[in-house]
Amino acid sequence: MNPLRPTRHPAVLILLLVASATLFSSCSTLQQIAALKDVKFNLRSVQDMRLAGINVQEVRSFNDIGALDIVRLTAAVTRRELPMTFQVNVGAENPADNPVIATLVGLDWTLFLDEQETIGGALNERYSLQPGVETGIPLSINLDVFQFLDRSAQDVVELALAVAGQGGSPKRIKIMATPTVSTPIGPIRYPNPVTIISRDVGSAP
Repeated sequence: MNPLRPTRHPAVLILLLVASATLFSSCSTLQQIAALKDVKFNLRSVQDMRLAGINVQEVRSFNDIGALDIVRLTAAVTRRELPMTFQVNVGAENPADNPVIATLVGLDWTLFLDEQETIGGALNERYSLQPGVETGIPLSINLDVFQFLDRSAQDVVELALAVAGQGGSPKRIKIMATPTVSTPIGPIRYPNPVTIISRDVGSAP
């Protein structure tokens, strides 16, 4: 036996392989997290805005609402039940110089209207965010306005018009979200929410 020849014990080799794999996974994990952190989120558009079943995106002001729809709104206000539904289209762009694909696997979100916290939800679909490409992420919103905002029918219509980009006095729409990113060692959820959308919408018609 050559005394200068190193001993290659199987256990030692296994430990080395495990250590190497762990180091690789850690580096990959950090890259994935860094990739998602660099993703830029923006408000692409709001569509399918309806207030008590009325298609708000077909009007420009409260005065444009027809007589029958006014009756529906008045009845909803009397009942203190005013459903508002719409879709927020979020754009997520992974920077072109980012060498890693950011894989978004979850997004817990909370919607704020005029700085008032309203509803929240969870997006559980998987999105591979390629570098240099903006990916669309739709969020479906369904809330009863009167649970969060105590306003007149006209004020609520103005709010809906502003959010839909159809006019009305400027309002603020904001979404606080907590992303979950896929990594080689499993999904990792951000410990704190981030503001991915904060924007003034609407303008006087």
